[in-house]
Amino acid sequence: MKKITAKEVEQRLENGEELNIIDVREVAEVNTGKIPTAVNIPLGLVEFKMPDLDKKIPYIIVCRSGGRSGQATQFLESYGFNVTNMEGGMLVWEGELEF
Repeated sequence: MKKITAKEVEQRLENGEELNIIDVREVAEVNTGKIPTAVNIPLGLVEFKMPDLDKKIPYIIVCRSGGRSGQATQFLESYGFNVTNMEGGMLVWEGELEF
């Protein structure tokens, strides 16, 4: 499983890079703040949202602490998606938040 740190994600966003971030937390958790540009797909819906995702696009998967995003990363990887887990999740995120 590929991994990236929250700091690396933050730096890439600050450098103007367009990142495809999927936040797999529940809606109530996301309402407390998410990484700008992140799309919310709760973990339980990832399987059903797969047809909306593109295997040619790299995705960064995020959750609260890195556990659920790790599950989603492994699951999507097994179907051929280019996915990377953000280690530590939102607990270690120090960047800007979107509400």
